[in-house]
Amino acid sequence: MEKTAIVTDSTASIPEQLLQELKINTVPYYIHRGKEVLRDLVTIKRDEFYQWLPTAQQLPQTASPGPGDYIELYQKLSNEGAEEIISIHMTSKGSGAYQAAMAAKAMLEETLPKLKIDVVDTLNVSMCHGWMVIEAARAALANVSFADIAERIRRMIPNTRMLQTADTLKYLYMGGRIGKAKHMLGSLLSIKPLIGMTDGVIVPLGTARSRRQAYQMMVDLIEKAIGPGGKIKIAYVHAAALDEAQKIKEMVEERLSVVEGMFAELSPALGVHTGPGTA
Repeated sequence: MEKTAIVTDSTASIPEQLLQELKINTVPYYIHRGKEVLRDLVTIKRDEFYQWLPTAQQLPQTASPGPGDYIELYQKLSNEGAEEIISIHMTSKGSGAYQAAMAAKAMLEETLPKLKIDVVDTLNVSMCHGWMVIEAARAALANVSFADIAERIRRMIPNTRMLQTADTLKYLYMGGRIGKAKHMLGSLLSIKPLIGMTDGVIVPLGTARSRRQAYQMMVDLIEKAIGPGGKIKIAYVHAAALDEAQKIKEMVEERLSVVEGMFAELSPALGVHTGPGTA
């Protein structure tokens, strides 16, 4: 066990191989499907979930882990030799995970007073959140100090951006997560919505008449943000739509310099709000 342990949630959607290689500890979200209580990526896997989701008459409900889930993991890591924990979470404006982790930290201050815990609200989701976890884990394995790792992550927050399109906004709307993009609902069947996240809240970025046009708009937005020829790290994230993610990759790499790229698939706890076909 390294001195500094990195903790996150299943919604970071980090590829399993990286979770293992970088010794990242995850706490699964809950998915309530009828009377079933499932644990994200533990008792429900991606393939099974995305095959079932289009047949659902009612969307499952998701719930963030509670303070007890984090206390259990923090105590386990402490028992294994961790002296410091950096716990990194999706936007607090879309989930209660950050608040639950903060509550767990407060509860452990008396029983484990020597254990340092820093809880980070990334104000983002999916692999934007996941990139911060990956960089934190790499730094921890390189014996970077606790304070420096936390500072690195917080510097990433304003520079890490999510761009997403889908066949429909239906799932976001049904799940109540569409936020400021509600006005786009009138054209659900005829447009490909493009959304992003600003200050932890989903926002509309435009509409396209085809997926390819939406992907072109994505590349334009990235290039505008980093400048022509700019260097980026990028995750091509999808929900049961690897072929679409590969198309985006080709378009990105035609115009931009990708320092590091990877494919990742949304965990079911996030995919329930976007639906299969998201990229």
